[in-house]
Amino acid sequence: MLVDDHMLFAKSLSIALEEYEEIEQFYSTQDVHNLSEIIINKKIDIVLMDINLRDLSEYDGLEIAYNLLETNPTIKIIMLTGYDLPVYKYEAKKIGICGFLNKNISPDDLIDSLLKVYQGRTCFPSENNELIIEDLTSMEKKILQLVCSGKKRKVIADELYISERTLSNHLQHIYDKLDVSSSVEAITKTIQMGYISPVY
Repeated sequence: MLVDDHMLFAKSLSIALEEYEEIEQFYSTQDVHNLSEIIINKKIDIVLMDINLRDLSEYDGLEIAYNLLETNPTIKIIMLTGYDLPVYKYEAKKIGICGFLNKNISPDDLIDSLLKVYQGRTCFPSENNELIIEDLTSMEKKILQLVCSGKKRKVIADELYISERTLSNHLQHIYDKLDVSSSVEAITKTIQMGYISPVY
């Protein structure tokens, strides 16, 4: 079953999967509020879910997947999304999702991935340049966002009610986690990875 807010993509995927005998039935839904019932009633083996579901819910696909797994840990979920960022893959692995695929995947590769997950394996294809880093704390993300906005260290320290020395310690921990040596490198890397949003 596919959970996606783009009906054209859902229809295209349905057509693409028709020729594969491995797929017994394909369903798509935009009803994010009754997913558990739909999965049980239709005897769904695997759920494909987009991350960006803003037209269907106030929650993103990862949050919806997390809630589904809380109520039924045996559900196999694969994120199928255009938001192919390391931070999302990291979150998906952390909450017990079975796979993370880009929407640009070929039908053949998608079938291979579905079979792997159906057989109990996981599917997290990674690019050679993908970065594996420790998770940044909420304070570290906040500091990076403030640095990204162009604020001076003293202003940031005052805003967070910490000393400049403590702020420097936080920044050093951030640099160590990201394997960078400056705030510019840290900001560039965390924007690329999806940890913070660029300021426009």
